[in-house]
Amino acid sequence: MSFDAMAAAVDWLDACRAGDIEALLEMYAEDAVVSCGCDELTISGRDGLRAYWAARLRERPATELDDLQPSHGGTLISYISGKTVVKALLSFDAAGKIKTLSCGPLQQDCASSC
Repeated sequence: MSFDAMAAAVDWLDACRAGDIEALLEMYAEDAVVSCGCDELTISGRDGLRAYWAARLRERPATELDDLQPSHGGTLISYISGKTVVKALLSFDAAGKIKTLSCGPLQQDCASSC
């Protein structure tokens, strides 16, 4: 069976919407890196990812899917968070784990986004 990056991105968003930090962490490779364009942060390591997602899920929860598109080596997904549409580019390793995540608002107002 081949890996489906689009389905993995939907699973990622579902875990975000459910507030399931453990499910989210399980989706990331051990050496994954998250780059948050809103706060201009780069996060790596399990402890860093756990702290990042705990804050994001509490402060800026995702509500609904806006768009989903394949991207070279991954998936581009956008979702609603508050009054903002957030875009996230997920790339995956050979095992189907998230290797990198780059996110930010579709608009420049980061006050209520990603």
